[in-house]
Amino acid sequence: MQDGLAFMMLVIGRLLLGGLFVAGGVHHFFVTVPLTDAIEARGVPLAKWVLLSGSVFQIAAGFLLMLGLFVAAAAFGLIIFTLAASVLLLNFWDMQETARDSAINTWKSNMAIIGGLPIAAAGAM
Repeated sequence: MQDGLAFMMLVIGRLLLGGLFVAGGVHHFFVTVPLTDAIEARGVPLAKWVLLSGSVFQIAAGFLLMLGLFVAAAAFGLIIFTLAASVLLLNFWDMQETARDSAINTWKSNMAIIGGLPIAAAGAM
């Protein structure tokens, strides 16, 4: 019984984590201009290409996680993706007041999400 419950919890966790990345990646296609502007402001060349390719990766890896396919590789890729996106767009060290507080809170949330990804990968091994 406990093995079945543990498996169900792993599946639910993968669905939620993967779904978060799929939804976020799809959302990027609706806010391409402001996100491209933010990426360009950080000095990244080919900002629109970086955004679109990153979003496609995010969606694909999220689906793999949800489907339980190549879970360890998808989780590792999403860890790298989330770290890169956090450093790139949540530069709280350059912000002031409310914007800084918001970026710090989002950074903390991203670190918690990153913490769940190796757990999902370990559950698939």
